[in-house]
Amino acid sequence: MPFTYEYPRPALTVDCVVFGFDEGDLKVLLIERDLKPFAGRWALPGGFVNLDETIDTAARRELAEETGLTEIYLEQLYTFGTVDRDPRERVVSVAYYALVKLEDHRPRAATDARKAAWFNVDDIPSLAFDHAEILDTALRRLKGKVRYEPIGFELLPEKFPLSQLQHLYEVCLEEPLDKRNFRKKILGMGLLTETDEVQQDVAHRAARLYRFDSRRYQQLKKRGFSFWL
Repeated sequence: MPFTYEYPRPALTVDCVVFGFDEGDLKVLLIERDLKPFAGRWALPGGFVNLDETIDTAARRELAEETGLTEIYLEQLYTFGTVDRDPRERVVSVAYYALVKLEDHRPRAATDARKAAWFNVDDIPSLAFDHAEILDTALRRLKGKVRYEPIGFELLPEKFPLSQLQHLYEVCLEEPLDKRNFRKKILGMGLLTETDEVQQDVAHRAARLYRFDSRRYQQLKKRGFSFWL
């Protein structure tokens, strides 16, 4: 027999901030809501946590149901609990964020989402609930974490030129980086493997392609290596 509480309790939801990088721009995945409240408004994918699932499971389920995305790494971001953040009832939301390669993750709307699409973080429409605040928090986390962990590689294709890597970091950090110093530092870390391939179908001189050596990074971490840009 279920226990009956004397006092009302808040409902629990999850929201997912999924970042991607494409054509030189940092992007975020949004869904167009099909249900009230905020029907027709863009929002982060998410929803209510079921009684028989963990919040991690709920985040993955909601992301799969609303966008079709599966098998991606999600990390807890922050808990949002402003009293009036949801017009339906008292709701607390646990937010997650993820970094994905766009070429590997093509979203498709499902369940209570009309559409699912990637938006440039500099051109975000008005968002439902307090999702603008959640997105801003995720961007600040990304900006901080990108300096001390090589998470930027999660947004790039398997093989990339150094210019693309530098531009990614400039976009995330919102500041220009000296080309010579960046290349010297990033190559000096020993985290990249140079391939025998170059860029294809480019108007300028084709640049050498590199790949991130995750095994090498894990080995260096065990020895006390510190990634820092």
